[in-house]
Amino acid sequence: MDTVSIVLFLLLAVVVSGAIARMVPFSIPTPLVQILLGAVIGLSTSHRVDLDPELFLFLFLPPLLFLDGWRIPKDELLKDAVVVVELALGLVLLTVVGMGFFIHWMIPAMPLAIAFALAAVVSPTDPIAVSAIAARVPIPKRMMHILEGESLLNDASGLVCLRFAVAAALTGTFSAGQAALSFVWVAGAGLLIGVVFTIAVIRAKAWVTKRWGEDTGSQILVSLLIPFGSYTLAEHAHASGILAAVSAGVTMTFAEISRQTMAVTRMRRNSVWDTLQFALNGIIFVLLGEQLPVILASARQTVALTGHSDPWWLAFYVLAIVAGLGLLRFAWVWASLRLTILRHMRRGISVNNPGWRLIVATSVAGVRGAITLAGVLTLPLAMSDGTPFPGRDLAIFLAAGVIMVSLVIASVALPVLLKGLEMPPEPARQSEEKGARVNAAQAAIRAIEHRQHALAEENGEADLYVDAGAQVMDLYRERIDSLGERQSSETRAADRLQREFRLIGVRAERAVVAQMVRARTIGSETARKLNRELDLTEARILG
Repeated sequence: MDTVSIVLFLLLAVVVSGAIARMVPFSIPTPLVQILLGAVIGLSTSHRVDLDPELFLFLFLPPLLFLDGWRIPKDELLKDAVVVVELALGLVLLTVVGMGFFIHWMIPAMPLAIAFALAAVVSPTDPIAVSAIAARVPIPKRMMHILEGESLLNDASGLVCLRFAVAAALTGTFSAGQAALSFVWVAGAGLLIGVVFTIAVIRAKAWVTKRWGEDTGSQILVSLLIPFGSYTLAEHAHASGILAAVSAGVTMTFAEISRQTMAVTRMRRNSVWDTLQFALNGIIFVLLGEQLPVILASARQTVALTGHSDPWWLAFYVLAIVAGLGLLRFAWVWASLRLTILRHMRRGISVNNPGWRLIVATSVAGVRGAITLAGVLTLPLAMSDGTPFPGRDLAIFLAAGVIMVSLVIASVALPVLLKGLEMPPEPARQSEEKGARVNAAQAAIRAIEHRQHALAEENGEADLYVDAGAQVMDLYRERIDSLGERQSSETRAADRLQREFRLIGVRAERAVVAQMVRARTIGSETARKLNRELDLTEARILG
């Protein structure tokens, strides 16, 4: 009963924090409100949440990483794949090594392996926090796509590095060659398990649906279980469950293109996942605030081992780590952009030289968030011999401080840096979207005409079917004539034949959109927008 009460109380705190963040007259990141609210809870009650690192890792990370992989725009990610990989892999490794040695030098009481673990968990970035901060000043789309792709990959790479650092701390040994071989297996097997498991589940689900129909609740539950299933299988194979969850999410996008579920299922599933993401992110930050008082007391004892007793040294350590992360990120972003320009110049492609504001904005946008917090909270409670894990509370406090300071800096600096910022021109999507709408509408008209003729031949009374089909086809012709502007109509919605023709048209549109995605004629963002509109149309017809 206590566990249920704690869960309900945490969910209530998440709801209240969201309301407070909207009520304040100035812009304040919701994660900061959640941390402060959690701290108030921790100071005002004697009850404490005992966090099991393994359970925490299993409950929070797989669904969040799975959703990131599922929803990230794939085509936009591929366009800037080189830049994303440079930021997500190269910068993470530089951060782990550079900041690991720096933290150990600055805080000798923290063992080198623990310093590397802390550097690993502060390396992932959080684009959700960035978009929330810059809500009043929209982030340029291409910049946001790069940040999303970087976050997806560096979440996985940072957490894999954390795994090796913790293993080194527990065993007391580390071999670079052995680690490299282990990384190949951990990463490769994890990615493969996520892909294979997801495809198997999707095909089994499609087989059952084809024979016995589709149940919306079951379909949603299957999507919720996939990240946990892929994570568990990978961990049993001694591979990376984190990478398995990421690859499972990416696979979901492609696996469902040819195996469409009902519109109402997709709409409800999206709502469920939105709610789950909001709840999990919020609970992580509330838990951090609730743990802060105890963590702070223990961290001060650890700092005392370095010869400093003043608690302000904790603030100094946090600011020093944030400064180090910022300098490394700025240098890497600058070098990455220069290399990109050189590559384009060698190919004879003209490239606009990015201004300093773009480089600084991309650097400041490297905000740490839920994945960093979830990762550091998974540090073991004890060593193999039962002694307390050295520097655990200090590492958690420093990671929390990095999150809060980076959020504050970004909330102040990003709106200033992004205001009036001009990004390199992007290809217009308007013509692509209009072309897709026209093709889909024409396919719908052909499908309705075919059904008209079939019904007339079977049952006679051709005029009845011609009239009913013509009313629906007129809607599609109006769409074509208006260059893709969608016309909404509820005329004669109760008429059975008209509803049948409209459903045929919608399903024909969806089939053509799926075909264009497979042929890469349109991008994933355009397909997602069109499918969302078709889902709404189909749900209204069936409702």
